[in-house]
Amino acid sequence: MFNALSGMGGGGQVDPTAANNANTALYTTFAVFGILGGGIYNILGPKLTLLAGCSTYVLYAGSFLYYNHYHHQAFAIVAGAFLGIGAGLLWASQGAIMTSYPPHDRKGIYISLFWSIFNMGGVIGGLIPFVLNFHRNEAVSVNDGTYIGFMIFMSIGTILSLSILHPSRVVRDDGSRCTNIKYSSVSVEAGEILKLFLDWKMLLMVPASWASNFFYSYQFNNVNGILFNLRTRGLNNIFYWGAQMIGSILIGYIMDFSFKSRRVRGLFGIGVVAVVGTAIWGGGLVKQLDYSRHDLPTQKVDFKDGTGFAGPFVLYFSYGLLDAMYSGFYKGVQSAGAAVAWQIDTHNVPFLNELITNWALMTVSYPLLALLIIRAVKDDNEVEEKAKDGGTIPGIH
Repeated sequence: MFNALSGMGGGGQVDPTAANNANTALYTTFAVFGILGGGIYNILGPKLTLLAGCSTYVLYAGSFLYYNHYHHQAFAIVAGAFLGIGAGLLWASQGAIMTSYPPHDRKGIYISLFWSIFNMGGVIGGLIPFVLNFHRNEAVSVNDGTYIGFMIFMSIGTILSLSILHPSRVVRDDGSRCTNIKYSSVSVEAGEILKLFLDWKMLLMVPASWASNFFYSYQFNNVNGILFNLRTRGLNNIFYWGAQMIGSILIGYIMDFSFKSRRVRGLFGIGVVAVVGTAIWGGGLVKQLDYSRHDLPTQKVDFKDGTGFAGPFVLYFSYGLLDAMYSGFYKGVQSAGAAVAWQIDTHNVPFLNELITNWALMTVSYPLLALLIIRAVKDDNEVEEKAKDGGTIPGIH
């Protein structure tokens, strides 16, 4: 639901400033509590950690319901900061559950199921503003019912978290019990995170991690929010998050089944993303040259506009496809990048500059990730040969 709300552009408001500042607060606290969340999970367990984390999403949606009437940013910004804390708790719980609950031979299926549900939430969430604002063709901000709809779904999800079993009570079909994942202490985790930034392998991933949430402010606010009218923005989000499901399946298939060699699979996957990404951002550049902050489109595009709708729609759909193919990198750097990006948009940086920055960040990451694969990823035969020699293989396996 949060994905769909953000994808509306400006949180569904005509002026994106409040949403930008709220998202800056969100990703700033998320960058911190993404590290601390594991330690809190140790204390509270999965049920209470999920309950606390999910409840902050309801507060966030409610802050925009309040903003709809009073136009005071403070509540939205504070709610965004709380949501960053809650997101850290939610993702810590998600990581522990995905790691410990499934049988060893079905973890991939469970993770795929999770990501499908995750993106399906965005698809269903896109239906809410589309349906509730369908007859408001000239509206510039979503109605109260849209935010209430988001809050209802978020509240249901929060209550459902109470049904999560503690790992000690989970018995699998084969009679085995799941391992109760315990994060290390907060101080130990913080120290280990800091050590990662001294690891050359992690440093090679920093541009990719930074870029992976950096482009949301541009795509949501300055493409979907600027080009399309309100009801069409909701429709676009249905397909944006649907494209994420397609993209995740596509890149997953490439990485699992394309070549026998893990190193070749990795390089091929990066090559595919680089080609697709360059083509999509190139198409975005062509469209971006048509308008700017100081020369906005005079007419918002509606989904009934036929050929006038098709081009911008395909572009936004493609952005969603690319996002899924590019995702999955380190959360802390990802959140820090997002915090900066939302503030950049608040300071009215030219749209073209934002597009070029996003494109450049992704382009720089491709050769660095390729170098990481060449230097660090070992194929099965290399692992076996090293094991026969009695040695260990450093790096990523």
